[in-house]
Amino acid sequence: EDDKSDLQTCLTTYDTASSNKKYSMKFREATPADIPGMHVVRLAVKENVLSHEGRVTEADYVEMLEEEHGKGWVCTVDDRIVGFAIVDVMFHNVWALFIQPEFENQGIGKQLHKLMLDWTFRQQGLDSLWLSTAVGTRAEEFYRRHGWQKSGVTESGEAHFEMKKEMWVKN
Repeated sequence: EDDKSDLQTCLTTYDTASSNKKYSMKFREATPADIPGMHVVRLAVKENVLSHEGRVTEADYVEMLEEEHGKGWVCTVDDRIVGFAIVDVMFHNVWALFIQPEFENQGIGKQLHKLMLDWTFRQQGLDSLWLSTAVGTRAEEFYRRHGWQKSGVTESGEAHFEMKKEMWVKN
């Protein structure tokens, strides 16, 4: 119920600093039909770049969007996906949170993050989530600013973060 009201109130007009063009952003739940657009965003990012384009497949997205496995959200501008987030409730982790580079620093990541964590902690009842991201990136700083606690380093050298439900809900 809270999720739907959040989604309905997120249709907002933004004035981009670079072009003074006004556009409306719409946030909604992701569907399998969104996979091609989400993958375009995933391949366009400048940080946390995939080592190989085929490392994340359409089947991976489909699995993550299955009700028992996870859930996703997209942000669209003129029906174009410009950002997305996916949480994996089976393994208690943030599988993806990516923004098209030309739409960064507009609050899209913050809103997708909020929708994802509100749903995960308030509707799914999970006690914690984890994620990993490249060290020294804007993503690492974003997660720190939003209350994630660094809990170590992965075998591949990425920063490992955790978020506890009580930390999120009190914000």
